[in-house]
Amino acid sequence: MRLWSLHPGLLDRQGLIACWREALLAQAVLAGRTSGYTRHPQLQRFQEQPDPVASIGAYLSGIAAVAEVRGYRFDRSRIDAPGPAQRMTVSDGQLAFEWRHLRAKMAARSPERLRLARHPVPHPLFEVERGPVAEWERP
Repeated sequence: MRLWSLHPGLLDRQGLIACWREALLAQAVLAGRTSGYTRHPQLQRFQEQPDPVASIGAYLSGIAAVAEVRGYRFDRSRIDAPGPAQRMTVSDGQLAFEWRHLRAKMAARSPERLRLARHPVPHPLFEVERGPVAEWERP
């Protein structure tokens, strides 16, 4: 499971679709509809929010907005709580780590999309603060 802190507009087609599916799974976990993945480290920051379901809903809404711009039809009715939600923070170290990870993936599968992405921008749900890679990240 990869719930990118990066703006979904930076993702290639494969990344955007995978992020949507994985965030829907995360939503099911956070809403208590599945017993799997409950301890997945990518969920930690959402679980720490006052309303985890609203936070993942706002996250999904950001992905769906980018998908619509690109002409995809992601079913927004699958979002339990489409937002808004309290903004979350992400460290600049985490953003840089994810940026390197995404660039490596896209260099292999979508070099044309990679050329369009100049620098890391966070998902609209996140505010950037100075700091290291998150403790929950698995390098």
